[in-house]
Amino acid sequence: MPVQLNECPVEVVISSLSGRWKIPIYRYLYKNDQPVRYSALQRHLPSISKKVLTEQLRELERDGIIERKSYPEPRPRVEYALTSAGRSMIEFLDQISEWGQKHMYLQKKLYKSDQIF
Repeated sequence: MPVQLNECPVEVVISSLSGRWKIPIYRYLYKNDQPVRYSALQRHLPSISKKVLTEQLRELERDGIIERKSYPEPRPRVEYALTSAGRSMIEFLDQISEWGQKHMYLQKKLYKSDQIF
């Protein structure tokens, strides 16, 4: 089946951030504020497999969220950093976080009121 382009902006955003590890990768790159080596990402996310980490990084790069820089040295190294588009997402993610906190609070409050003592 051919892949169709998303025409809905919300679908584009959700697609760019979907995946178990994309948000933790994004958050780690944002907090470091400088390029991060592949091995540092592996250490920070110890339960992710190399295959999945590589796939998630490629998808983030494809979507313009991160950039990959390869250094052709005797011991090759690769670094990842957020692009300007990736950095601009922080305000949006902060708003999602605020909504999530409010929603979790309301859910907890509703759950407690449903309990019978």
